[in-house]
Amino acid sequence: MTANSPRDRFTTGDKVCVLTMNPPGHIRTPRYIMGLAGEIVHDLGEFPNPEELAYGRSGIPKKRLYRARFRQKDIWPGYAGAAEDTLEIELYEHWLTSAADPAASL
Repeated sequence: MTANSPRDRFTTGDKVCVLTMNPPGHIRTPRYIMGLAGEIVHDLGEFPNPEELAYGRSGIPKKRLYRARFRQKDIWPGYAGAAEDTLEIELYEHWLTSAADPAASL
């Protein structure tokens, strides 16, 4: 993980893992991507937390949103497409952990 400032947790090129969590309520992370490793391709900035907004709350504190790239063959068992096929998905910072962090729990 390469931090540019206290507000920037990940930067382009960082390897990340999507946490596997089962919190109750409204979540914005697709289950099919949980537990997988990918790479940050873009920092989209901070936005109100949509999980809080879904309950009519303020969405504060804001959460940083990233676009991450994943290999299709890692997502879909038996994927028969080209090895270089990828999927990009937008994920909030609280669903990501550094893939370089040996203490990361997935």
